[in-house]
Amino acid sequence: MDKVVATAAQAVADVGDGASLAVGGFGLSGVPNVLIKALYEQGTGDLSVVSNNCGAMDSGLAVLLTAGRISRVTGSYIGANKEFARQYLAGEIEVEMIPQGTLAERLRSGGAGIPAFYTPAGVGTQVADGGLPWRYDGEGGVAKASPPKEVREFDGVEYVLERGIRTDFALVRAAKGDRHGNLVFNKSSRNFNPLAAQAGKVTIAEVEELVEPGEIEPDAVHVPGIFVQRVVALTPEQAVDKGIEKRTVSN
Repeated sequence: MDKVVATAAQAVADVGDGASLAVGGFGLSGVPNVLIKALYEQGTGDLSVVSNNCGAMDSGLAVLLTAGRISRVTGSYIGANKEFARQYLAGEIEVEMIPQGTLAERLRSGGAGIPAFYTPAGVGTQVADGGLPWRYDGEGGVAKASPPKEVREFDGVEYVLERGIRTDFALVRAAKGDRHGNLVFNKSSRNFNPLAAQAGKVTIAEVEELVEPGEIEPDAVHVPGIFVQRVVALTPEQAVDKGIEKRTVSN
């Protein structure tokens, strides 16, 4: 039951080229930077990533993106990541953009064993009708577009069918975890982490504080250890290394 792995490098050693990853985080909050850096250092490439965004300010997934290690992204936000936008428009990367709530539910459904679900989000748009550019040809044209999805009416309202998401691996960051893999997240850093953790067939968690089994109150657990296969304890320096995307001060 002890799921602790000595180093991040050992934890991601079997994440090979072409793997699919669900990655927690939102902006700079709750991003598994140490595990991502370990993937970068071992040279893994051709990755299909499912994440809200693809890194920010040269951190998180932006490290892999800039190195050309990501071939496909399923997400809901490009934001201010200029390199992400450049690669997308240049046809260097495939991008499936979906509504943020739909992304969250697709991950949750995958983890819950639900193959698909209906949602009103996207009905009457290219999300349902198809035609969203997944890959450009580098000359302004569309090389690959999204296919149409099934639309069905319930009680006079139309809904679009969305598929649950399962990935080969998931990378998440938690504030606290025990040796059995039970995880607790702190405030906004919780974001997509529990959903990503449940969607991965093999989930790897970096934790800022490692505790012994029984030290986390059962009611306080956000992700049960059954969803987590490996735990990496961060050093004190790694645990406090957190960036600020937009600093706001008052006069």
